[in-house]
Amino acid sequence: MDMLTVRKLTRNWRNSREEDKFSLPTLDDSRPMDTQEQEELVRSLERSQAQQSLVWRSAFAAFVFCFAMFLVYSIFQQVLSPWELRYHAYFMEEIDSWMIITADWMAVLACSLAIKGLVHNSKDRRQWIWYSCFVGFVLAVFWSYYMLRLPKFRWDVIWLPFGPLSGAGICLYVDHLLNESSEEVRKLRGYMYAYKVS
Repeated sequence: MDMLTVRKLTRNWRNSREEDKFSLPTLDDSRPMDTQEQEELVRSLERSQAQQSLVWRSAFAAFVFCFAMFLVYSIFQQVLSPWELRYHAYFMEEIDSWMIITADWMAVLACSLAIKGLVHNSKDRRQWIWYSCFVGFVLAVFWSYYMLRLPKFRWDVIWLPFGPLSGAGICLYVDHLLNESSEEVRKLRGYMYAYKVS
């Protein structure tokens, strides 16, 4: 069975999924696929799904990693030249410098947990992302409190309370979609032997 036939069968399967969720595609209308053809199709879908999952997980992990590196830069700037960065300087009268540094390290922690949840290949992967959401929520409360105490609300620093939480939420959503896709392929494998040729 060549790749062109597999692609055609996959396309037919996707198009007919709404009509009959619990059947595999056939080569033609009169003959169901035999066991070997079903196995080849399902393996092809499993490979494709695994490859897409790796690409999307890596892409979002890289995005969150870049944000974490920006936060590390912010920490070092705050240590070396306190209040030089504008988004930290807004809080000069409200927060001690060590609190800013601690909050930024917590944001780095939230990003690290989200990355671990995305790329770690285990059953606990979602749990790491939930930990990231919790840390992000604590940071959102912390920064929101101090932003509301400012004489004038600063929209340009809205990413401080919601950056880590949003990153964790997006990672959770991506993980959910990819797990759902993987589950669909697993279900297809479960159905395949019910349709052997007599």
